[in-house]
Amino acid sequence: MKKIILTGGGTAGHVTPNLALIPSLQELDYEIHYIGSYQGIEKKLIETTGIPYEGISSGKLRRYFDLKNFSDPFRVVKGYGEALRILKKYKPDVVFSKGGFVAVPVVLAAKHYHIPTIIHESDMTPGLANKLCIPSARKVCCNFPETLAYLPQDKAVLTGSPIRAELLLGDRLSGLQYAHLAADKPVILVIGGSLGSVAVNGAVRSLLPRLLPDYQVVHICGKGNLDEHLIGTKGYVQYEYVDAPLKHLFAASDLVVSRAGANSICEILALRKPNILIPLSAAASRGDQILNANSFANQGFSMVLEEESVNDDTLYQAICRTYDNRAQFTHNMEQSHLSNAVQTIINLIEECTSSES
Repeated sequence: MKKIILTGGGTAGHVTPNLALIPSLQELDYEIHYIGSYQGIEKKLIETTGIPYEGISSGKLRRYFDLKNFSDPFRVVKGYGEALRILKKYKPDVVFSKGGFVAVPVVLAAKHYHIPTIIHESDMTPGLANKLCIPSARKVCCNFPETLAYLPQDKAVLTGSPIRAELLLGDRLSGLQYAHLAADKPVILVIGGSLGSVAVNGAVRSLLPRLLPDYQVVHICGKGNLDEHLIGTKGYVQYEYVDAPLKHLFAASDLVVSRAGANSICEILALRKPNILIPLSAAASRGDQILNANSFANQGFSMVLEEESVNDDTLYQAICRTYDNRAQFTHNMEQSHLSNAVQTIINLIEECTSSES
């Protein structure tokens, strides 16, 4: 039986692509183990799958001053030692890393044992953790054509991001019934509303009087962001978070308004949903969402609205224009080969294990 170690953590975006790979790996009879941090979000997400989980010490490497910069290098060194022990115990044939700082000790430990490693970079430009890992990797997967310029030519592979298969199995009628919406009026799905969602949430709610005569709105607004004054508004439904029914809400939607996190927009691409992207501003991030969104706009997949320019008029105009041109957006997305990322990455994993056997 072939063995694989999956790693990645710190945010859900560093875990969900690994989750998307697990069913295909299981079908191929891989023995799967996961290495993450002791108490990160990845621990909870992976343990629900029944995949054996090992925690290691993890520290963040920062480009800015912080007192933890003095202690975290020791945590990274400790994590490296723990990763060496775990890899020696399981003797995997290959390691797949989705990134995050917890993955750095694992990738370096794999290099020590000459275990081939594949890493995945979600954003346009590699983050610091993946920059540290790239020299040790056999292949580096990415989501955007522009990213290839930042990666070693002999390692870079344009794959797209692995998408959870269940998202593709949504049912429109089930989504309408779940949200108690009508079947004869277009549905706008607003997602990506967790951290940094204030601007998007406020703009959508301010626009409801103009939207609701022609559209229905499903608003996933993030934890603690429900507006009690709008509960019961006809044609508008809001949720803090949606898990299993999300696939049905996607199926019911005619247009999506979203932030521009790499995993979110790759899901939108795979589902062929006309969309408006409102990336986090450079003041609130390292600017990766802006680059992600512009890449999708250049490929004809999305309309982009900068956060600083969001108001009632600009958002309403963007929604109307995107909806009117929805067939063209869908056609452009159908031409992309990046929606089969799971199989592309599985093929790379199989190549690694075959070359080592």
